[in-house]
Amino acid sequence: MKAENNLSKTLPFRCILLSLPCNMNISQEDFRKEAYSVIAAIPSGKVITYGQIARLIGYPQHFRLVGHVLRGASDGLYLPCHRVVNSEGRLAPHWPEQRALLAKEGVSFLPNGHVDLKKCQWDFMNMTDF
Repeated sequence: MKAENNLSKTLPFRCILLSLPCNMNISQEDFRKEAYSVIAAIPSGKVITYGQIARLIGYPQHFRLVGHVLRGASDGLYLPCHRVVNSEGRLAPHWPEQRALLAKEGVSFLPNGHVDLKKCQWDFMNMTDF
C-alpha cells in the first residue's frame, strides 16, 4: 500500500514516504522514471543523496539502484546528475568534473572534499529552494 502526502501535489514527482517491503518486485523502468523526475527537480546549488531519492520514490532500501540508474542515464536527458551525492556528501568516484560543476553552482565543500550538506542539501519540503 502506498500513501502520498501534500508534497506530491506540489512537486513534479510522486512522493512516497512509507517504507515498503524489501522483497517487493520493482519495475526498473518505473523506478528509473521516478528517480529521473526527482533528479530533474533538484534546484541549482543544492544536492540530494541517493538514499533521499530512494525514500522519495517509495523504495527506501534501494539507494544503490538509484546509483545504478544514474550511471545508465543518457546525456540527452540533461539531468543534473552532478547534484546527487552519497549520505556523507562524498562525490561520485571517477568523476572529477562533478566537483567543478557543483562549485560553479555555488555548492560549498568541507575541508575533506565532501559537500557541506548542512548548507547545500536540498530541503525538498521547503519550496523556497526552487
